[in-house]
Amino acid sequence: MINEISFPGLGINLTVNRVAFSVFGKDIYWYALIILTGFLCGAGFVAATAKKRGIDTENIWDIALFGLIFGLIGARLYYIMFDFESVKGSILNVFKVREGGLAIYGGIIGAVLSTFVYCRKKSLPLLKVFDLCAPGLFIGQAIGRWGNFVNAEVYGLETSLPWGMSINGASPVHPLFLYESLWNVIGFLLVLFFRGKNKYDGRVFGFYIFWYSFGRIFLEGMRQSQYILYLVKDKIGISQAVAAVGIAGGIFLFYYSKKIAEKHAFMSNNNS
Repeated sequence: MINEISFPGLGINLTVNRVAFSVFGKDIYWYALIILTGFLCGAGFVAATAKKRGIDTENIWDIALFGLIFGLIGARLYYIMFDFESVKGSILNVFKVREGGLAIYGGIIGAVLSTFVYCRKKSLPLLKVFDLCAPGLFIGQAIGRWGNFVNAEVYGLETSLPWGMSINGASPVHPLFLYESLWNVIGFLLVLFFRGKNKYDGRVFGFYIFWYSFGRIFLEGMRQSQYILYLVKDKIGISQAVAAVGIAGGIFLFYYSKKIAEKHAFMSNNNS
């Protein structure tokens, strides 16, 4: 449960306990608390900016709650789909998320699907809601990746760079949690910069999909092999393939959003 994590080139040495505290004999992990913190910070930011963009705050918290539930379900199902061996032996293994086995892409897909259904049920402008939620996703992922740090997991290949991270005295490796966290922070700042200038609903979310996928396609290739779910054994990871689709989808949505807006404007003029 305790790991010695150091950054030798920077002279930083840390002792990290995966357990934050215990309640009635049950360990509460830092990983879960960090993920929850990321979720609350992301949802809180979106809720704080919702009314300015014409969406009720109550709707945002509903979307966030359903996104959390179905995001967790999606993250678990995505992982199991490509690593079925991890749950063989008993159906109860499916529910052992405390032992790991969640995939961020599955979480994003689950949350997007639940938001899509919610917006349809409540007759909310779908692309506007997705645009509104995009900065919150960046925040949640930027914070959430630090859960990998406290778990001393999902690290990269060996490196001699000054910021290489050593775990329990092993050779320094790329701190991928930090790379991805910073990548999401940059994406968040870029969204804040250009979303006020954006004229077409869907472009902010299209940028989010593109930016996250573009970073992930490179970072996935830097991972240690035991942390990669493979589509083609030892060659192409599932997440890299999904990232390639995400890059194409993000670009498509970014540019096609103008045509969607023009189509809606044309139909509104004809109906009037």
